[in-house]
Amino acid sequence: MKKTFARWLDSDVGYSFRTSPVAMVAALIALACLFCAVFAGWVSPHNPFDLATLELGDARLPPAWSAEGSSKYLLGTDDQGRDILSAVIYGARISLIVGIVSVALSITVGVVLGLLAGFLGGWLDSFLMRLCDVMLSFPPILVALLIAGVGRALFPNAHESLAFGVLIISISLTGWVQYARTVRGSTLVERNKEYVQAARVTGVAPLRIMLRHVLPNVMGPVMVLATIQVATAIITEATLSFLGVGVPPTSPSLGTLISIGNQYLFSGEWWITVFPGLMLVLIALSVNLLGDWLRDALNPRLR
Repeated sequence: MKKTFARWLDSDVGYSFRTSPVAMVAALIALACLFCAVFAGWVSPHNPFDLATLELGDARLPPAWSAEGSSKYLLGTDDQGRDILSAVIYGARISLIVGIVSVALSITVGVVLGLLAGFLGGWLDSFLMRLCDVMLSFPPILVALLIAGVGRALFPNAHESLAFGVLIISISLTGWVQYARTVRGSTLVERNKEYVQAARVTGVAPLRIMLRHVLPNVMGPVMVLATIQVATAIITEATLSFLGVGVPPTSPSLGTLISIGNQYLFSGEWWITVFPGLMLVLIALSVNLLGDWLRDALNPRLR
């Protein structure tokens, strides 16, 4: 493990990372948010979604450094007496899970369809690209809002796992298009190169050529796009939750927490919406900065 990490640091990408303060700070922030989200049960001081521990008498308390604040709640409490710091940590976990899973699903569908369209060509290529054009004509947030809203209307009493599934599918429904077009363009270039022609001459099956030869050479742009799309998926999930068609109210994400706090923003309880908003900004900004760095690091023209 140490040798692999040392070799990575000595590579071109590793050197670019070591010489980029912005990339290192963004990676540190992203890893800290990911660590807190994964180990929320150990990191957070309270379990904000355990109804037995909530005290309505502690509702809408300001942060601990305020005159009316309590040291028990560092960032204050919301309208139900939930600790804002703990709610932000748990909410970040839900937002990250939805964002990462939806991007993984988009990558799977987009890479497969883009690889088939670029390598096989013909009517399949024309059909898939026209389908991409149709999907791109609809705003992604509108499609996600429609699918999530219909899912919630058809299954109002559905289990939380089904609600999460509908939300992930609604985000992934338009997310796969960019991966398909990117992989298709790269595959059109790779399929005419000498190593693919040599594999064909030696009798290698087309499926094996796509998986063993073409696919590894088209994954660079996909990884860059995936890094940026994680932040987009998290913001999309937060938007849907803010509008009330996202994750269930019993498991609020950052968007739900912002929506709840927005009701008390003008009455002076600014901390209820500001701190979840700051966490959302930190996650999205750090991931976007990492995506920008990775794009530059994998671009041979900038070396």
